[in-house]
Amino acid sequence: MDPRPLRDLHNVRLRPADDGPAPLTDEEEQRFRALLFTELGNAIADRGWARYPAYTPQDRRRLVAVADRLTAHWGQRVHVQAEDPTRLRLSLSPHAPQHP
Repeated sequence: MDPRPLRDLHNVRLRPADDGPAPLTDEEEQRFRALLFTELGNAIADRGWARYPAYTPQDRRRLVAVADRLTAHWGQRVHVQAEDPTRLRLSLSPHAPQHP
């Protein structure tokens, strides 16, 4: 056992990890979703599908929201499926070929 006495720590807060990205502000989030809407929408319109990295739950929620927005815009369902733990695929049909 450690011979040093224990100290009571008051008003101690965990600091965020410096190696992780800072969360986006509301304005940044809106601008990023608008960019994804345009870029992924163009890719899906061209070939019927697009894939995008999704490393965090926030990334996955963002892509699902973009797919829902594209669905409302086009009037045609945009499907979202995980290709692997780090990447999602958005497509007009779940059976669209992965490669042209």
